[in-house]
Amino acid sequence: MPRIQLSSIYVDNQEKALAFYTDVLGFQLKQHVPVGAYAWITLVSADDPAGPELVLEPAAHKAVQPYRRALYRDRIPVTSFAVDSVDAEYERLRELGVRFMQKPTTTGPVTVAVLDDTCGNLVQIASPAASPDA
Repeated sequence: MPRIQLSSIYVDNQEKALAFYTDVLGFQLKQHVPVGAYAWITLVSADDPAGPELVLEPAAHKAVQPYRRALYRDRIPVTSFAVDSVDAEYERLRELGVRFMQKPTTTGPVTVAVLDDTCGNLVQIASPAASPDA
C-alpha cells in the first residue's frame, strides 16, 4: 500500500520558511542540501522523525504564484497539520506573534484554526473536537 513520504509546500523564501517552520511551528530539519540557487529542504515532526517529510519548495515556477494567490485570497489553507489541542497551540503561537486568519472553530468532529506562515501560505491546524461530555 502506498504511504506518504514527502509533501511539498511552496514558499517565497526558503530560509525564512525554514526559520518559521522550525523555530515557531516546531518542526525539525531533516535535510538541507544546496541545489543551485535553491536548496532541498525537508522537515519532520519532532514526534515522528522517521515519518513523512515536508519539503519547503521554492515558489519560483510561473504556475505557483497564481495558484497561491488564489488560495490565499479565498482563505483556503494549502495544508493542514495535526496538533494535540488547537486551543493550546493557538495560544502558544499567538504569544510568538503568529497571525491567525481564523480563530479556533469547531466544525463537527474537529477544531481548526488557520494561520499565515509568513511565506505566502495559509496553514490549518486541527485536532479532534472536545467531547460534549468533557
